[in-house]
Amino acid sequence: MPKPLNLPFDPITRADEHWRERWGEHPPMVAITSIMRAQQILLAGADAVLKPYGLTFARYEALVLLTFSRNGALPLSKIGERLMVHPTSVTNTIDRLEQAELVTRRPNPRDGRGVLAVITDTGRDVTERATRDLTARDFGLGAYTPEQCAQIFDLLRVLRVDAGDFRPAEEPGGQAGTAPVESGVESVGIGGEGADSGTPVPAT
Repeated sequence: MPKPLNLPFDPITRADEHWRERWGEHPPMVAITSIMRAQQILLAGADAVLKPYGLTFARYEALVLLTFSRNGALPLSKIGERLMVHPTSVTNTIDRLEQAELVTRRPNPRDGRGVLAVITDTGRDVTERATRDLTARDFGLGAYTPEQCAQIFDLLRVLRVDAGDFRPAEEPGGQAGTAPVESGVESVGIGGEGADSGTPVPAT
């Protein structure tokens, strides 16, 4: 768990006071500062839970995504697309998971130069156990009700749409996270259904 700072005041509120004095009221400043601090807290908490499994949150996300496909395999390009990270980050993540024997690499039968990441039985077991631990602590969001979590999702979704992450009108049923995780190798039965998962941060 992240170590509590136990400060006698809220640094973000204090910064807001100074900001108002110098530049006037500007709510987006405290909003972005709060979001950045929340990310630090949440990632630190998640990584602490995942450390006994030899995982970071980025590696955990990749494993979960693989479990969403029918045969537990996806092209590296598809993993990068769905986790919204740079191809170099995907390669690094899969390298680490392969070293831990949680995934293997195989040639993509639909792409002579492509590579599939395939989750192993050990990878599935680790994913299940890590997921139980993360959900037991509500992914660090236990201070919020389920309704508030839904509100947070809705509020941040507006930002993601504005940034061009996806086109809501093209979503099946108009709902977030219902698009299939297609593998590009449907002829051999690999593909499946899954939600977009992850944040655009470097995977290590």
